[in-house]
Amino acid sequence: MQLVLRQASVDPSTHPVTWKPQQTAAIVCDMWDQHWCAGASQRVAEMAPPMNEFLKLLRSQGVLIVHAPSTCVDFYEKTAARRRAQEAPQIEPPAPMSTSLRWGTNWVWPDPTRETDLPIDDSNMGCDCARHCTIHDPWTRQITAIQIDNEQDAISDNGQELCNLFAQHEIQHVMIMGVHLNMCVLGRPFGIRQLVKHGRDVVLVRDLTDTMYDHRMRPFVNHFQGTDLVIEHIEKFWCPTITSDQITGGPAFRFANAPTR
Repeated sequence: MQLVLRQASVDPSTHPVTWKPQQTAAIVCDMWDQHWCAGASQRVAEMAPPMNEFLKLLRSQGVLIVHAPSTCVDFYEKTAARRRAQEAPQIEPPAPMSTSLRWGTNWVWPDPTRETDLPIDDSNMGCDCARHCTIHDPWTRQITAIQIDNEQDAISDNGQELCNLFAQHEIQHVMIMGVHLNMCVLGRPFGIRQLVKHGRDVVLVRDLTDTMYDHRMRPFVNHFQGTDLVIEHIEKFWCPTITSDQITGGPAFRFANAPTR
């Protein structure tokens, strides 16, 4: 599997890599059936079908697909995909797992030794709707537009389970996608910070992600520019990025109402 990784330590640069699909996993982060923010729900629904096509192609090449709808994995309790993660032999993690709790799972907080503050202010939780939506927990499962193959995929929101699963399948390379980049994609126990600390080769699929960012907050740019700024932060401090067209051969995904660059 040939990929071109983009990184921005000082100036953006790219370099090609070759990953063996059988040593690669793809994690789908928190692509829930519904979100408390109406705008976030709409963007997830728009992104889910092209993400599903991307995952189908990865799966066909032998990539392990991990669905991680945080706090909703009990919905899949009796499925083979859920058992696949639960039954992987227990191992010692490559580095300590975070035991701090946030939003229903363990959480890996920002690391001031390797990253600055995020370039966006998400202190109001990032709802970009004209009228702020009421925060609650409406999600019950992963959005159904993303298919789960019970013969091959796994389901987990638990960092230890993923360590076990990755060891069992000899996974070294991980692609991560989903929502929301400034929150769960970074901080969940299966997110970028934990994966990097465990020594995985991690890439963010940058066209298949979104942020919780309100344009009325610093730095006062539109929602999609806010997402681009967080992507740059990831590239600079945590891991490279790719776009889905490197696998699909078609155009990279773009939200319909994102302004033309």
